[in-house]
Amino acid sequence: MSAPARTSAVRAVPASPIAGTRHRPLPIPSVRLVGGPLAAWQQRNGEATIPHCIEQLDVSGVLDNFRRLLGESDAEFRGLVFADSDLYKVIEAVAWEIARTRTRAFDSWLDDVIALVARVQEPSGYVDTWIQGVAPEKKFAALEWTHEMYVAGHLIQAAVALVRAAGRTDLLDVARRLADLLVERFGPGGEDGICGHPEIETALVELYRLTGERTYLDLASRMIDLRGHGLLPAGSLGAHYFQDHRPVRESTAAVGHAVRQLYLNAGVTDVFVETGDDSLLRAMDAQWNSAHDRKMYLSGAFGSRHRDEAFGDDYELPSERAYAETCATVADLLWTWRMLLADGGAGTARYAETIEREVHNALAAAVDATGTRFFYANPLQQRRDHHSEENAPRERAPWYVCACCPPNIARTVAQLSAYVATVTDGALWLHQLADAEIDLPAELGTGTVRTVTGYPADGRVEIRVEGDVVPGAELSVRIPGWSPRSTLVGPDGPRECDGDGYARAPLEPGARYVLDLDLTPRLTTAHHRVDALRGAVAVERGPVVYCVEQADLDAPLDVDDLAVLPPAPITVGERDTLVLRCRVINAADGLYGPDTATEFGDEHTVTAIPFSTWGNRAPGPMRVWLPRAPR
Repeated sequence: MSAPARTSAVRAVPASPIAGTRHRPLPIPSVRLVGGPLAAWQQRNGEATIPHCIEQLDVSGVLDNFRRLLGESDAEFRGLVFADSDLYKVIEAVAWEIARTRTRAFDSWLDDVIALVARVQEPSGYVDTWIQGVAPEKKFAALEWTHEMYVAGHLIQAAVALVRAAGRTDLLDVARRLADLLVERFGPGGEDGICGHPEIETALVELYRLTGERTYLDLASRMIDLRGHGLLPAGSLGAHYFQDHRPVRESTAAVGHAVRQLYLNAGVTDVFVETGDDSLLRAMDAQWNSAHDRKMYLSGAFGSRHRDEAFGDDYELPSERAYAETCATVADLLWTWRMLLADGGAGTARYAETIEREVHNALAAAVDATGTRFFYANPLQQRRDHHSEENAPRERAPWYVCACCPPNIARTVAQLSAYVATVTDGALWLHQLADAEIDLPAELGTGTVRTVTGYPADGRVEIRVEGDVVPGAELSVRIPGWSPRSTLVGPDGPRECDGDGYARAPLEPGARYVLDLDLTPRLTTAHHRVDALRGAVAVERGPVVYCVEQADLDAPLDVDDLAVLPPAPITVGERDTLVLRCRVINAADGLYGPDTATEFGDEHTVTAIPFSTWGNRAPGPMRVWLPRAPR
């Protein structure tokens, strides 16, 4: 087989706007996570998670689904109708790992699987193994359920990532033939059709950004314009499930299947950036406020209903029944980053802080310490008699029948450095506080900004500017909202946080700045309308949410019988743990009783651990939110 075609690698970024945005992303190779938990996570992702995902593509039958169409496997089709997307997300993960490390370890695997996809592709450009091998009569005939465009979107995104990361164009050739087919069939003047699972929209925009071919952007815009006009049969779950209940510009609340809503919003934001249609941005502002001010879990997770993997009503946030799908957190991270690039104003800090919450909590909790076992659903409470469901097991699993989450984690972790910093005219912005080396873009000089920190376990962040810098350049550093009195201290004294959540200082060669954040543990309460959390508190330290796990309690203590004693001080223990003072709840017998029946017994000190680390020792009860004991 001849070597794959390559071109000079373009900017290795997940989102690369053509139209002007105030914030411009930096290429993954220019931002290197060199220490701390995020760097360790990326290393584990490259060494364990991605190889594990590659192995599971064979074990689960994803690759055999392609081979059987060529007569190279006699296996029956396995997996769900969108199983092909597992392969494409793993390819994307490999692409960003190549961008991060310049590894060649996956080259032969890429050669094999890309050639496999190309051989299965029909002359028309169509490729989808479930349709081709199981139900050819459903080709583009049942868009509400077949996921054809969703799968195509992940193929396109993988192809774009390979070009940006490695200059490799063989998968792009496949992706463009498929995208051209979609343009021909569903573009202006063609059929009215939208996918039941949004995702294709943002993929088409990125393909436009890579190739400059306007028809891809036009198709993404058309699909957004067609949504909300009843094109998809609603079925028993209703039009809200598909985000087809109302036109996008009129839909101001996050509803329905959480992953679908959040992927759609990422695509809508991309289309706004490239077209300048302010009506789309107004809708996205309202959607963002709906999802994050009234429907987001403390951990940065989304989706409170198991039945349809959906958002609930405003303030409907049960802990033990939280679905909180891992893919929803990934989708929101992608959308929120695009909102940061698109907005660039006073909302920048809230977008960056949301990404920080998601990365350090919900996303980190979704994978175990080995990098090879995963949660699909991420509840904030697990009871002793927890009943496992297929996608909500009692403990992490190595794979799932619906395996969307593991490869989604792999591709997201591989690209984490892309979300650390941006550049605006004359300024470098630090959005995420991590131990990193950042190469300045040419417009700011040829130097490097080095951030040295043990964050989030340590609140001290030292920033050093090395090399040549353009005169007058500026450094903007986010000051987290939970540490509002912190200042950025440099050669000319302290610099306080501006109204937009960032402290500013000259970006000068040899300059050294220090940021000391207040990591005093704190108790958090929920809005009074969150009925499931009335009278309860959670513990946070910096951006990290904590929980109490049964594994840390000696018999006969039970995590469900503990109440936190405020305002007793919370102390920091070993290995990032916290020590809480709690009292045991001694309730009267019976399910219900008089208001005076509850009594509080002995006081105990209890260990709390980062929520991201729970379930790594043994399955068992866990709680993020604990009742508040009377003072």
